[in-house]
Amino acid sequence: MRPALGIGGPPGYSQAMHGVDLNLLLSLDALLTERSVTGAARRLGVSPSAMSRTLARLRRVTGDPLLVQAGRALVPTPYAEEMSGRVHALSRDTQEILRPAANRLDLASLHRTFTIRAGGRFVELLAVPLLAAIAGTAPHVRLRFVPKPDKEAEPLRDGRIDLEVGVLGTSAPELLTQLLFRDRLVGVARSGHPLFEAGSVTPDRYAACAHVVASRRGDFHGPIDDALADLGLSRTVSLVVPGYAEAMSIARGSDLVAAVPRSCLGNGVVADHAAGPGLACFDLPVRTPEFAISAIWHPRLQADPAHRWLRETIAAVCRGACPQERPAPPRVFLA
Repeated sequence: MRPALGIGGPPGYSQAMHGVDLNLLLSLDALLTERSVTGAARRLGVSPSAMSRTLARLRRVTGDPLLVQAGRALVPTPYAEEMSGRVHALSRDTQEILRPAANRLDLASLHRTFTIRAGGRFVELLAVPLLAAIAGTAPHVRLRFVPKPDKEAEPLRDGRIDLEVGVLGTSAPELLTQLLFRDRLVGVARSGHPLFEAGSVTPDRYAACAHVVASRRGDFHGPIDDALADLGLSRTVSLVVPGYAEAMSIARGSDLVAAVPRSCLGNGVVADHAAGPGLACFDLPVRTPEFAISAIWHPRLQADPAHRWLRETIAAVCRGACPQERPAPPRVFLA
């Protein structure tokens, strides 16, 4: 009794199998399905003479005629008949495994949870539109936002997070980035603040105010202080808080002035529905550098079609939610 294909074979079988490529499996499946050299050649897009040579190779590899003449037709040998179903299944599975990953992505049936590290203000402003964009095409995808105590690369490297959104703050050379938008600092103060009484906000009048600073590390000094120092000015920082949301809330309820990224204001509306007075937004009277907000990920996810789709979706949401034009100072946004 003939051994099963791939388990054993006739004398010289192991030598014959050396260097066999997967095209032989696909050709064998076509031949056994079509039971015709011409039909198999047409199915695979090769010439009949090339398929005849492939059939000869298959006969040498298996030690069996596989297809024999019966009148004007070809009929399978008992061995070919026996393995036909398994060959077809193997051929189908092989093509599925080797098909480009992008062709296997079915968003409607994708079940996956993505963990994203981002600042609280990003979550507050963009989580809802991002979820809406995802739900429309991938209803079984879930998002998990985790806090951003630092910018270390290890959670990206070991897979604890799938994507980070923010300013690249690590020197890890392998990390990949995609620019989402460019941001800049703007000033905010409560509507009716004395800073606005004389119209334009000058460096001297700005420096004379008391300030609240948002710093995850608790720093009192930052780029605004450097810019003021270039003009021979300094300011008084009365309070440091961990995040921009807290800085905006304090500025709304006091005479302290805050500086926050323009993106914190969304599409021109402060996304804070707490009771209280409005906030006035103004361009800072000193020049501070713009900064890039990026999507950051590890190269092991670069070719993952689902991850690529997530990156593209986040980029599209950011383009719609974070306008790049500079606002005209001062403008009052009601809370």
